[in-house]
Amino acid sequence: MTNVYSLDGILVFGLLLVCTCAYLKKVPRINGWLLSEKKGVWGVFYKAAVIGTRLHIAVAISCLTMAFYVLFLK
Repeated sequence: MTNVYSLDGILVFGLLLVCTCAYLKKVPRINGWLLSEKKGVWGVFYKAAVIGTRLHIAVAISCLTMAFYVLFLK
């Protein structure tokens, strides 16, 4: 179990947020409802979705690296 208050917990949370928002950007209803705001608190989800779609290779490599770290090294 990853603790949220450690550095690796924050990285796991950030990667999951980016991956989830990038996936939800592909769903039309959720894209119009959740990711329509570009400013404010809801803008965090939009920005995470943009990062996930533009840097998809780097995000995928980071997810694989973090999964290896959490499963085998921690």
